Amino acid sequence: MRDVSVRYPNGVVALKSISMDIEPGEMVSVVGLSGSGKSSLIRTINGLVPITSGQLTVGGHSLAEAKGRELRRLRGEVGMIFQGFNLAGRTSVLNNVLVGRLAHTPTWRTLLGLHTAADKQIAFDALERVGILAKAWDRASSLSGGQQQRVAIARALSQEPHLVLADEPVASLDPPTAHAVMRDLRRINTELGITVLTNLHLVDLAREYGTRLIGLRAGEVVYDGSVDDATDAVFEEIYGRSIRAEDVLDR
Repeated sequence: MRDVSVRYPNGVVALKSISMDIEPGEMVSVVGLSGSGKSSLIRTINGLVPITSGQLTVGGHSLAEAKGRELRRLRGEVGMIFQGFNLAGRTSVLNNVLVGRLAHTPTWRTLLGLHTAADKQIAFDALERVGILAKAWDRASSLSGGQQQRVAIARALSQEPHLVLADEPVASLDPPTAHAVMRDLRRINTELGITVLTNLHLVDLAREYGTRLIGLRAGEVVYDGSVDDATDAVFEEIYGRSIRAEDVLDR
């Protein structure tokens, strides 16, 4: 990112002249309060939100110029995990994971639902990696919140991405489940070498599961450095206030 700014049609400036480099294989925690620009940052990297000015290159693709097939190829290389899971509840877990293969599948196969054996094996492998293979034939809506988020992670993995973006992936989960999901993301990073950016607002999760911390406040980067150097004072600078009980996840 080079001097990247994002202004929405309603006039709200979500990102202000942000410059940074994220190296392959990094595990990055992006922290900030609601409205700090965390979601806009991730959605901009994925091409879901267009930049207003500056330069953004992801995996060799220039976001300002990527359109049509190139933008589709970029999104196929970037896995997205949302707070709300974004699953099709009435269909099977396996079918939800196979959605991750769409960018790699001819349109006619997608329309007819004809998935190759290779694609199904990729989906099964992704489910096994997050420990939920036994649920492959269950309806997604029958799963717990933590299980659904693991299906969402498996869907992202089935894309065989170079980069995974997670937007508040544990915000609606209880503490033990939140830690389990974060361990899945860390394992994806360490075992597969996939770059992972996770939006968080919880101090302890950001410290425990990231190696690099990027702090946003009012659309600007106010901290970018090692998690090991992120003292309480650093988080208070990022948040613009003292740390509160809601900023820490109890186990």
